[in-house]
Parts: sequence; C-alpha cells; structure tokens
Amino acid sequence: MLMHRARKLPGISPTAWEHPADRAALSLLHQVPGLDEMVRMLVGGTTERGIRLLHVSSAVKVTDTQFPRVKHILDRVADILDWSPVPTAFVSNSPFFNAGVYGVKEPFIVFNSAILRSLSDDELYCVTAHEVGHIMSGHALYKTVLWMLMSFSLAALPIARLLLQPLLLALGEWDRKSELTADRAALLALQSEQENYALLMKMAGGDDLTQMDINEFFRQALEYDEQKSILDSVFKLLNTARQSHPFPVIRLKELRTWAASGEYKAILDGNYPRRGAETGTAREDVRKGYEYYRGTVRDSDDPLSKAARAVGESLSKAAEGLKDTLRDRFKDRQD
Repeated sequence: MLMHRARKLPGISPTAWEHPADRAALSLLHQVPGLDEMVRMLVGGTTERGIRLLHVSSAVKVTDTQFPRVKHILDRVADILDWSPVPTAFVSNSPFFNAGVYGVKEPFIVFNSAILRSLSDDELYCVTAHEVGHIMSGHALYKTVLWMLMSFSLAALPIARLLLQPLLLALGEWDRKSELTADRAALLALQSEQENYALLMKMAGGDDLTQMDINEFFRQALEYDEQKSILDSVFKLLNTARQSHPFPVIRLKELRTWAASGEYKAILDGNYPRRGAETGTAREDVRKGYEYYRGTVRDSDDPLSKAARAVGESLSKAAEGLKDTLRDRFKDRQD
C-alpha cells in the first residue's frame, strides 16, 4: 500500500488541479442570474433530505465498524487534501462498477459494492480521492441536478423533454469534463501514476490485470486517437454523447499528459493556490476554457476539427473583409 508515502497538501485549492473546460463550464453556469439560488432551493431542501434518506434506508453507512477499510481510506484522502469535514459515505449493493457524489449543503459519496470487490487498497484510494475531488470542486450540486433530470421519466412529456434537451446536453458535456478534473485529484492524493492507470484499465477490461498490459493499453489509446476519418469522427461524437464519463482511453491520455506537465510537479513541490486566496475570475476561467477548446481544434488532425477550423477561418476572413469594405466606403463618403 502506497498511501502512507503521499505528502499532505495543506490548504490546497481545487483550482490547482481543475481542468480548464470544467472550470469554464461551471463559471458560465454560475453567471446565469438566479440559477444557483433556484437549483439550491429545489435540491438543497426536501429533495436533498430525500436523496440522503434513500441511501440511509437502502445502503450501508461507512463508519469505523461498517466498511472500516473504506473509512480508513476516506479519512486518509481527506487528510492529504486537507479537507474537512470528512464526507459521509455509503456502500450500495450494486454490480455496476461506479461511485458518485450527491447533495448540496452536505455532499456524500456512494460506492457501489462491485468497486470494493474489484479494487486493491490503492485503487480504491484513487476512486475515493476522485469523489472527494468532485466535492471540493463543488460538482455535487450539478451532478445531483443531472441525476434528478435523468431519473425523471419524460416519455409522457415530449415538450418538457424538448425544452430540457439543451440543458441536458450542456450538463452532460460539463459532467464528462468534470471527470477529468477529479482524475487529477486522485493522482494528487495518491501521488503515484501506476495505480491510477491500472484503475482506468480495470474500468475498460475488468478485474484481472494479469491479462492486461499497461503499455499495450497506452498504445490502444493512441490507436483510438489515430482513427481520424470523417466517419470515425462522427462515431466518436455520437458514442461520447451517450456517456456519463469520458472513455477510459481518453481519460488515460489526459491524465498522462497532465502528470507529465509542470503543473503536477509544481503542486507536489508545494507551489499551488490556497483555499480562500484564489486570484482567478470567472472571465479568466471562461477564457482558459475557450483557449483549451480552441487549442484542441487547432492542433487536431481530426477531419471534423479541421472542417470546423476551416469554416472558422473563412468566417473570420470574411468578417475582416466586410469590415475593411465598410470602413473604405465610409471614408469615401466623408471625403
């Protein structure tokens, strides 16, 4: 077990590790007048109590005597990331390999029992830190809203479904990017890459790591990235839109890139923003998110990205030409 080797990160702000696309999407949501207050009013009162009571009645609460292994790991993660109070957690009997966070004022974690059976202590530590990272970044509110919207049956209300579809698509895109943020939190909490990569490989291929090879899995991630025909791009887009999480190979590539970056090393060296002393603004978050997406499109060999870039460049040139023409005509009239 490697948990004891991780150094504590006193007062660390989640802005230290948050993915730019995640922060940009959240910042835009926060800027919608009254949205946060409305959502908190709807989710933070009786609904939050109802969700918590659902798990109190149907799952097992993690304590020193119930799932003590999970409690020990949860306490350790909270200590490394310097987060208080330690979140409440539940274990739910489920064969699905998943965990999640719910709630608003007092977010809590739910582990599906399949995870506890499948993971080593260090891998479970990564999952736990991933979920704590969601809580620290304030993701629980909108994840709860998305869970509620997805849980309600709108089949009998086609107009409601039509009205909610843009919101569901926007929340779904943010939700996938929020997973990239939480993956970084997991890496920082364990401070060892191998276990995080093994966890992603288990998500893709199951429990038996003796039948898998991490180097081959990285080559598989490269193979996915290299499929760049127009048809491949369409399939990637359609397949991703149905997912609550980015595909494991995408998460693997994103996490490996960040682990090799100067940001990760700087944080481990103690150079990171402290909670309460953050200097960024919502506008800056949006700008960084825009730059991330623009850079992704600019640097991509994907045909759809190339087409979008070409259209954007053509529109930009057309706009510049129109502006010059109007300026010249206005000048001629003045003369």
